[in-house]
Amino acid sequence: MNYNDRSPAELRDMFGANLRLLAQSYPSISELSRQLGVNRTQFNRYLAGESFPRPDVLARICSFFDVDARILLEPVNEIGTDCLSLQDPFIEDFLGDAAVTVPESLFPSGFYRFSRRSFLDPNRFVVGLVHVSRKNGSTFLRGFEPREVMKMQGLSNDSAAREFRGIVLCHDDGVAALVSRRGAATNTFNHLTREISFRNNFWIGYVARSIREGVNSNRVERMVYEHIPEGWRHVLKIARRAGFCDLADLTPFHRKLLCPDDPFR
Repeated sequence: MNYNDRSPAELRDMFGANLRLLAQSYPSISELSRQLGVNRTQFNRYLAGESFPRPDVLARICSFFDVDARILLEPVNEIGTDCLSLQDPFIEDFLGDAAVTVPESLFPSGFYRFSRRSFLDPNRFVVGLVHVSRKNGSTFLRGFEPREVMKMQGLSNDSAAREFRGIVLCHDDGVAALVSRRGAATNTFNHLTREISFRNNFWIGYVARSIREGVNSNRVERMVYEHIPEGWRHVLKIARRAGFCDLADLTPFHRKLLCPDDPFR
């Protein structure tokens, strides 16, 4: 297609459609606008295809969503990117397409509530929310550490510091994920297998931190993932309750699957 033939209205429509798609991963447009540093009213105009952002705002939006300025020209899900490649002959037979291609039936896209025992305080638990999405044949995970967790470690609790992302891989017994905060500040390995439940929407496994051995905190804990098929209202409710909690505050099935009285083996 000749992009010179695009009218300003068509370019605004393309940008708005791409921005709406990118924004689907966020439970609140108000919170997303705040993270981007864009006025909510102006952001709604971008979403509706009524306005273009200034170059500096466009650069900020592209950086935030890890895309480039082609979101003005092409559907975002068709833009080729230099995504993670595991096709090097040295590892292709070990971590190639078979590992990267995670079927929806094995681990659906969407929001998940997770729970685990706190690494820092064995008497408390952490509940959080992550979003799983697919792009260019790969499956990705994204979320934000609860502010309480960051504060307890003496770390910044702004959005950039709290954000974590990871890639999900196939595994003979479920899925595995390598997850990191920005700049590889911290890394975790997650392993999850599906648990039999009424709606078949629970996964149980463990999370391991890549830190040296210490006497004051654990490096491995059980973890539960619960796929949330309900709408935004339920997701927002979970997001508001993210953070530390007591054992009694966990939902009953999370509490059962975490087996808090049994040592992890």
